[in-house]
Amino acid sequence: MKEYTTDKIRNIALAAHSGAGKTMLAEALLHFTGATTRMGKIEDQTTFSDFEDEEKRRGISLSTAVIPIEYKDHKINVLDTPGFTDFVGEVISAMSVADGAVIMVDAVSGAEVGTEIALTESAKFNLPRFVLINKMNRDNANFQKAMESVQALTDIRLIPIQLPWGEKAAFKGVIDLLSMKAYAGKGEKAQDIPADFADAAEEARMALMEAAAEGNDELLMKYLDGQELTAAEVMDGFRRVIASGAYLPVLVSAATEETGVAPLLDAVIGLFPSPAERPALTAQGANGEEKISIKDHGPSAAYVWKTTADPFVGKITYFKVISGIITSDSRVWNHTKGEEDRLANIFIMRGKEQIATKTIHAGDIGAVSKLGETSTGDTLGDRAHPLILPMPSYPNALYRVSVTPKTQADQAKMGATLTRLCEEDMTLSWYNDSTTKQSILQGMGDQHIDVALHRAESKFQVHLVISPPRIPYQETITKAGTARYRHKKQTGGSGQFGEVELRVEPLPEGNYELAWQVFGGAVSNNYQPAIDKGVRSVMGEGVVAGYPVIKVKVSVTDGKEHPVDSKPVAFEIAARECFRMAIHEASPVMLEPVMNVRVVVPEANMGDIMGDLNTRRARVQGMESEKGRSIINAQVPLAEMLRYTTDLRSMTGGRGTFTMEESHYEAVPAHLMQELIALKQKEDAEKEKGH
Repeated sequence: MKEYTTDKIRNIALAAHSGAGKTMLAEALLHFTGATTRMGKIEDQTTFSDFEDEEKRRGISLSTAVIPIEYKDHKINVLDTPGFTDFVGEVISAMSVADGAVIMVDAVSGAEVGTEIALTESAKFNLPRFVLINKMNRDNANFQKAMESVQALTDIRLIPIQLPWGEKAAFKGVIDLLSMKAYAGKGEKAQDIPADFADAAEEARMALMEAAAEGNDELLMKYLDGQELTAAEVMDGFRRVIASGAYLPVLVSAATEETGVAPLLDAVIGLFPSPAERPALTAQGANGEEKISIKDHGPSAAYVWKTTADPFVGKITYFKVISGIITSDSRVWNHTKGEEDRLANIFIMRGKEQIATKTIHAGDIGAVSKLGETSTGDTLGDRAHPLILPMPSYPNALYRVSVTPKTQADQAKMGATLTRLCEEDMTLSWYNDSTTKQSILQGMGDQHIDVALHRAESKFQVHLVISPPRIPYQETITKAGTARYRHKKQTGGSGQFGEVELRVEPLPEGNYELAWQVFGGAVSNNYQPAIDKGVRSVMGEGVVAGYPVIKVKVSVTDGKEHPVDSKPVAFEIAARECFRMAIHEASPVMLEPVMNVRVVVPEANMGDIMGDLNTRRARVQGMESEKGRSIINAQVPLAEMLRYTTDLRSMTGGRGTFTMEESHYEAVPAHLMQELIALKQKEDAEKEKGH
């Protein structure tokens, strides 16, 4: 592949709902431009984009593939993103390095959940966008209906720059409103617009000219004076309108037949900006914020937007050169980690194929293997000119599972493997819960977690088992309680003797406090550390149902010791048992985490969602409406939210979303507390049997 300068590069994210045809469009573009001799098929597992075993097995894209296309002396980096909601992190990463987005819509199904996500995320990055209505050759394809379904999701006006030449089985090609020509099939040759489409084309052309004139005051005056705009003027005006995001141009295609691919590529080159024409980025420099323009003659800076682990090649790091030039066999400084890395052989990725290259210019996307410490979100560059590029914000994880290793061998590698998986995927994270003693893996949904487990197995040979996570409950007391306990053990020779009296009471501030209130020397002060140790150990393991005890003040009020048999261990044991008894006397309660939840659903689903939240012990804090969607803010116990990702999707046909963050702890209702105590007793009885 030859070298391309910044002005000849276009970085385009393909985004859509799963099944709209992104992967097949990438195949069509590769075949049309001569990069492949035949088009791959998803069912044959032969596409360039879906090269991972897991993608082939499921028949859907799970991560973003880079598909560079060479056309008319330009290089178009097509970023084929997954359409399934769980993999929104991949869409965000791709859009953070794209300079334009093509949002694909199935001509039969119309706009779906993935369409909405694609529109929302591309708007966040301020990307110029096309809407491409694909599969125009299918039965029941309807251009007008599909366009209206997209318009219902956005305030930005859709404006066709192409009309379909026929529909369903009669779909022949596209009628291009910029050139006012018709293009049959792949669209390599222009011809006159057929008479039966001339009126519709003329009417649509007027709307297009009006929109193009809006991008330029001179054109607007010329247009209002009734003068005809030239093709170049329309193109220039429309380019500005797209860059400003004032309109959403609509194009058509049938990717599996390669229909409309040439006009699409021409529109990408003609209407989308090159990286150099995009607004400058704000980076963090040595002396505060610094504006970085995308050009070869600037401080060296490359942003790492994706990392993958390949069992054969090792780690592959994908980067976009933001400023300067990156060359093979050079050294770069990782500003984020503060370490040097060597770029041995840099290459261009096409699916999983690596195309060696010597130089990658500003604005282009490249890759390198075997970088040690570099991970997604890092900035590489020149040590003498510190620059850290901003990382996009990713949604919080909503779905949690507890992970355990299958075997002893897996145990040793589990932590490192989970860390590697989370480095690859910014919406995946894991942590050890100190309360429940479980390893928690969290992601965007059950499919997301399932894919992560399969990757752990295939890439790192680590087998993990998942189960629902335990809720990190806590235990505390509501009033004062007193108990006395004597520990006495005689086994011949010196024995063990320790007796303590403890008073427990709620502690408003802090977690634990030990007060020494023994008078008259009934117990020596030097047994205080042993008593403290005994109390703390029970606080950690729980009294009522096996969860940590919090907010308790313990006072040692009395006790007895023996001149020979008293030892620290005896007082530790006595303190343990005495503390347990005192807690039972102090009306213990269990506390549960309560979450602040924000649910966004179509207005039609509002009633069902409210009813469902009531069954989850939710306290609704407020409701509002925004663009035909209802927003509910509520406080809900975490115990009721474990499967909410899946449940909300099924209630709203995938169109509902929610965010969740911890708010506070509050008392568990008495009947649920009894269930938790019974569960703990059952677990203890089973353990006893096992022994």
